[in-house]
Amino acid sequence: MPATYEPIATTTLGSAASTITFSSIGSGYTDLRLVLNGSLTASLQLNLRFNNISTTTYSITNLNGDGATASSSRGTNQTEMNFNYGFLATSAQPILATADIFSYAGSTNKTTLFTFHQDRNGSGFIERNVGLWRNTSAITRLDIITSTSTMAAGFTATLYGILKA
Repeated sequence: MPATYEPIATTTLGSAASTITFSSIGSGYTDLRLVLNGSLTASLQLNLRFNNISTTTYSITNLNGDGATASSSRGTNQTEMNFNYGFLATSAQPILATADIFSYAGSTNKTTLFTFHQDRNGSGFIERNVGLWRNTSAITRLDIITSTSTMAAGFTATLYGILKA
């Protein structure tokens, strides 16, 4: 990572789990970057929630494609934001996902840019999503949550602080 990225914490799952939490996030950065990689145990959506708040204050706008079809969609008044809103990720194929969380410690609504990739042995897909959390509180906790199943053992999540965006 560039010199402006500072690793805050990394979690590597020793066994399958449905949630990864990063808590006590300090306010010393301008933005955050979350990087996820690993396999899933079944088809699912990966979701992100801030400060353990599950009210309907999240929205997502999605663009996705799989090499044959491109589409877009939108979800409003959600209880979390999705890394992969348009496609369910499949099991046993590794994923790479990122979330860039802008002005996370500021006093404005929070915007997040998501990227989600899965190869699927040559028939993969990519998504780019923009999420909005309509809350002006500083983000001090991130929860990565699965919709129906779990992230497999060995799945890794790393949170970076960006020193100068």
